[in-house]
Amino acid sequence: MHLSNIKLWNFRKFGSESEIDPDRPNLDLNLTKGLNVIIGENDSGKTAIIDAIKLVLKTHSYDYIKVDDKDFYQQATRFRIELTFDGLMPDEAKNFTEWLGWNGTGENAKPFLKLNYDVKRQADKILPTDVKAGVDEDGYLLTAEAKEYLKATYLKPLRDAENELIAKRNSRLSQILLGDEAFKGKENDNELLQIFSGLKTELEKFFNENDEAGQPKVGKKIKDKIDGYIKGFYGNDYETEFGATSAGIKSILEKLALSLKNETNPGLGTLNRLFMAAELLHLNKSNWSGLRLGLVEELEAHLHPQAQMQVIEAFQKQETIQLILTTHSPNLASKLKLENLIICNNANAFPMGKTYTKLEKDNYKFLEKFLDTTKANLFFAKGVILVEGWAEEILIPSVAKAIGINLTEKGVSVVNIGHTGFDHYANIYLRQTEPNMTIPVAVITDSDVREYEKNGNNYEKRDENTVLQETTQKITDISWKSEKNVQYFPAPNWTLEYSLFKSASLTTVFQNAVKAIHTKTDWNTNFEKALAQKLIKKKLKKTEIAYQIANTIDEDLTKEVRTILNIDDENDTVNYLVKAIQYATGN
Repeated sequence: MHLSNIKLWNFRKFGSESEIDPDRPNLDLNLTKGLNVIIGENDSGKTAIIDAIKLVLKTHSYDYIKVDDKDFYQQATRFRIELTFDGLMPDEAKNFTEWLGWNGTGENAKPFLKLNYDVKRQADKILPTDVKAGVDEDGYLLTAEAKEYLKATYLKPLRDAENELIAKRNSRLSQILLGDEAFKGKENDNELLQIFSGLKTELEKFFNENDEAGQPKVGKKIKDKIDGYIKGFYGNDYETEFGATSAGIKSILEKLALSLKNETNPGLGTLNRLFMAAELLHLNKSNWSGLRLGLVEELEAHLHPQAQMQVIEAFQKQETIQLILTTHSPNLASKLKLENLIICNNANAFPMGKTYTKLEKDNYKFLEKFLDTTKANLFFAKGVILVEGWAEEILIPSVAKAIGINLTEKGVSVVNIGHTGFDHYANIYLRQTEPNMTIPVAVITDSDVREYEKNGNNYEKRDENTVLQETTQKITDISWKSEKNVQYFPAPNWTLEYSLFKSASLTTVFQNAVKAIHTKTDWNTNFEKALAQKLIKKKLKKTEIAYQIANTIDEDLTKEVRTILNIDDENDTVNYLVKAIQYATGN
C-alpha cells in the first residue's frame, strides 16, 4: 500500500477565506508509489505537507505531535486533512476491512483506504478530534490497532543522528531492532539472552573473586568496601550483589549502539547515513503488513554533495517502500528523475510526472542527462531567466543592477542551457490542466536573422527591408511560443552582440570591449562588417566580451556621475533584456 493522494483545506498556507468545500481542496496532491521529493523556495509549503501527514498517521518513533493554532490558515476555525491509500495487498487490506472503499467493479475492483482528520477551534480553544476512515465525508473512528498499521517513519531536519544510535532507554535503534523478524516474537527465546546470561555470570565472578593468595581482586575490593558501608547501615548479615540486568530482549537491545567500523570519531554526515540505513532496515522489515512510508525532511542535512548523490541513488533503488522527502539541495534535484519531483509554489504543489507537465517523452530523457546541479537551481527560484549561452548569463545580472534590480535579492535564477532547445526546460513550468504554475519564466533568445551574408570571399550587407521583414516574422514566430507564465523575449537584431552594437546606451562599451579583446582585427575601417564576419565565422570571443562589458557596467554604478544611461529606454535595442528581467522579477 502507498499514500497516493493528500488533500488539504485551510491547513497552514494551503487555505482560503471561504468555507471548506469538500469538492474544492486548497491542495490536491498526487504522490508516486516510490520516491517523492518536494522542493521549492523557503516557506513554500514543503514542511506543511510533511506535517499534515504526520498529524494523521503519527510516527513509529513516538514523536510528540499535536495540533497547534499555527496549523490553521490565518483566522480559519477549521482545517481538514484527507489521505488516500492505494495498492493495498490482501494481507494489508485485512487490517482495515470495515473502512475500505472500492474502485471499479467485479474482479477488477481495487480497494482503497481514505482517512480524514477534521479539526475545529472555538474561542481560541482547539476542540478534541480523532482520525476517521471511510468512503464518505465523515468516516468512522479507527481502532488503536488499525492506527498502528498506519504509522510513518519520520526523520526530522537537523536530526541528532548520534543520539538516535547510542545505547539508552527506549533508543530508536532498539525500537528498530525490536521490530525486525530476528527479534519480534522472540522476547524469551533469543541467542542474545544467552549471551547476556553468560555476561551476568562473569560479572558476578569479577566482583567476588580472590587471587591465588586468597586476597580480593580489584572487583571484590570494590564490593567489600560497599559491603562495609551496608553492614553499618543494615547489620553484619547483609551484603551487596553486582549483576547485569537483562530481564528481556528489549533491555538488552537498549544497551546496543551502532557505529561505522574503523571510524573512531565519525562526523555528523557519517552518523546521518548510519541512522538512515537503520531506518531503511525498519521500513523493509519482512514481518509487517502495514504502511511502509518514510518521511525525511532536509535529506541533505550534514551531507557533502557527493554523499547526497550516493544517498539519493540508493533511495531511488528502493522498490518496496514509499519515501517522501524535502530538500533545498540542487545537487539532489539534479540527480533525481524528474517524475520524482514535486515543486511547491504559490500555495500549491506541482508533480513533475508525465501526466502533469507539457514535457514530451524526449524532454524527460534529455533532462535526465543534461539537468546538472547549476541548471537545477531553477527549481528553487522565485523567477527564472533561461538563456542560450555564457554571454547572456554573465551580462544579465549587471544589466539588472543598472536598472535598479538585484536578481539575487529577488530570488531569480539565470539558467544557461547552452543551446536553443528551450522547450526542454520551459515546459517544466507548463501544466496540462489547472492549477497552473505562477513562477515567471523569461526565455531570452537571438532572432538569428543575419544582416550580412557571405558571397564568395566577401561579406555583403543584405537588403535592409528584407532583413526587417524576416526579423519581424521571426520575432512573431518566437513570441507565439509564449504561454501562460512562460514568456519569450527575442533579440530585435541578429544576436545579443549585434543588439549591443546597435544599442544607443551600450554601443561604446561594446565596441571598446571588442577592440580590447580582438586586437589583431581591423575595426576602424568598417566595425559592423568586421563584427558580422566574426559572427558568421563563429570567431567572436563572446564570453570574454560579456565579462568586460559586465565589469564596465558594475564599475559605472559605483560612480557619482554615471556615464552608461538609458539602458531601459523603450527604443534601445537591448530593451528586450530589460523586459525579460522585469518580467522574471515581477516588476
